[in-house]
Amino acid sequence: MTVIIVDLWIGIPYTMLIVSGILMNIPEDLYEAARIDGASPFVMFTKITMPYVLFVTTPYLITQLVGNINNFNVIYFLTGGTPATLDYYQAGKTDLLVTWLYKLTVNSRDYSYAATIGILVFIICSLLSLITFRRSASYQNEEAFQ
Repeated sequence: MTVIIVDLWIGIPYTMLIVSGILMNIPEDLYEAARIDGASPFVMFTKITMPYVLFVTTPYLITQLVGNINNFNVIYFLTGGTPATLDYYQAGKTDLLVTWLYKLTVNSRDYSYAATIGILVFIICSLLSLITFRRSASYQNEEAFQ
């Protein structure tokens, strides 16, 4: 629970700063036109605000996802991967793939296993990133946001 709280404490302020900057730059004309057409606040949020925010933040959200998959510093410095368990080869209960990879290379010098994990982390992160970005509005309609 502590790891999650610390990770949120680090990430939320930066995300809020980005989102508030985006919200301030949405043209007021769009909201005015929607009000004239009789749109409710919920419709304005779903048709104007969220598409603008997601359009700009999709690459950032993908980067955050990959960063959290590879979040070595928070896990290692707070818990060190402990408590230890025999369920996984050299991995503790709070280890991520990256901290497990570090333990395999530094503690047991099992380089081939660590290299395999590193390659798998790269493949997982790159496939998730490519699939998500290719399906996003940021990729499909690059000129829409001006």
